Amino acid sequence: MAVKVERIDACRWRIPKTGAMRTEGLVFASEALMRVLEKEQALEQVRNVATLPGIVGPSIAMPDIHWGYGFPIGGVAAFDPDEDGVVSPGGVGYDINCGVRLLRSALSAEEIRPQLGRLADRLFHNVPSGVGSQRRDLKLSVHEERKVLQQGARWAVEHGFGSEEDLRHIEEGGVIPGADPELVSERALERGRAQLGTLGSGNHFIEVQTVDEIGDAEAAEALGLFPGQVTVTIHTGSRGFGYQVCDDYLRMMLAASRKYGIELPDRQLCCAPLLSPEGRQYLHAMACAANFAFANRQLITAWVRESFAQALERGPGELRLSLIYDVCHNIAKYETHKVGKKERRLCVHRKGATRAFPPGHPETPELYRKVGQPVLIPGDMGRYSYVLVGTQGAFEETFGSTCHGAGRVLSRHASKKEARGRNIEAELAARGIIIRAASRATVAEEISEAYKDVMEVVNVVQQAGIGKIVARLKPMAVIKG
Repeated sequence: MAVKVERIDACRWRIPKTGAMRTEGLVFASEALMRVLEKEQALEQVRNVATLPGIVGPSIAMPDIHWGYGFPIGGVAAFDPDEDGVVSPGGVGYDINCGVRLLRSALSAEEIRPQLGRLADRLFHNVPSGVGSQRRDLKLSVHEERKVLQQGARWAVEHGFGSEEDLRHIEEGGVIPGADPELVSERALERGRAQLGTLGSGNHFIEVQTVDEIGDAEAAEALGLFPGQVTVTIHTGSRGFGYQVCDDYLRMMLAASRKYGIELPDRQLCCAPLLSPEGRQYLHAMACAANFAFANRQLITAWVRESFAQALERGPGELRLSLIYDVCHNIAKYETHKVGKKERRLCVHRKGATRAFPPGHPETPELYRKVGQPVLIPGDMGRYSYVLVGTQGAFEETFGSTCHGAGRVLSRHASKKEARGRNIEAELAARGIIIRAASRATVAEEISEAYKDVMEVVNVVQQAGIGKIVARLKPMAVIKG
């Protein structure tokens, strides 16, 4: 059945409450983006999420929304544990705490361009990428792996991979509390042990960029960004470990849904009450995967810094590769939000959505508190990405959330078909972009045409007041799995 949508304004659409829906849907999109959405199933998934017990506020979709497992990618939903609210692995996704971190440097694009090929080679060599990629020089014992799962990015810093300053600029300080390694399977532990410090495949990447445009001078100064500057974005998550945790708990959640009498419009929305044993166990196991991802990005950061030093033959003092921020975009966690006139502790699911806390919020790092939490929005490897900051509007309307990227419009199969007969590497080179990838198939899957134009996505976000554009970043060198 087609999903009915009603236009609210230039960038908001309502899915009216009908049938088993407990609340309405709220979709952020331009007219053009909505026309694309109406041809796929993602809007039906927004409607389905609205049927889940204990949902508070609308079932929300960001302008980069596309079809996902259970929840749409680009979906946000909050649940109250005191009103039988649930937690759903489909609302987090398989790649738990897939996220983005951004480094700034003291370098200009022009001064590194002569060494750009060498830099790309070092990054590709030093950070394992591709399906099943493993590090051969980082051997984790079972005991150490369990520490990683409990300590997150701090484990990496305490082992010499970064500094305390890094930890101050990671969401949640780089560790989700409550992680319990006893609640993850031996198979998950086995898969994760060899994959810490690896990029993986698909849309994961390391990208050397330059600051192309400044949209907000005050916020850019607070974040240490200036025109022509070299930045580095790292996008990856919890690898096979997180995938296995999700897979293991989907089976448990299917049984829990039946046990607690939860009617599901789609079995992929299987869930359990937050206060049930099954709900608590999933959150503890999910925290392990989230912490694995934080540690993973921290280790990769160390090897990015090492690669710059090797390729450019400069020391840390000259490079000044500092972490601006690290945000996760596949997570469910407890936060305090005002609903009506009352503050409530809610479990906010963000799947393909980014936390976007406003200026003055105590969880925004002190350095950025005047301008808001940094929000990192990758685009595609041929065009541009964006840096935003969170807003009070996001905090009031979307539980402090905004988009997470451009959003796919072509499947991987369709992307390969579109790329057939083309030399994508040469096309990128003509735009001044160097690419290193584990396979030509990955490059074909990740062509620009596979994604929405991220400029249109962030313009909707800014117009709606759920994010503010700070800077645009253009790719110089891309490392793909």
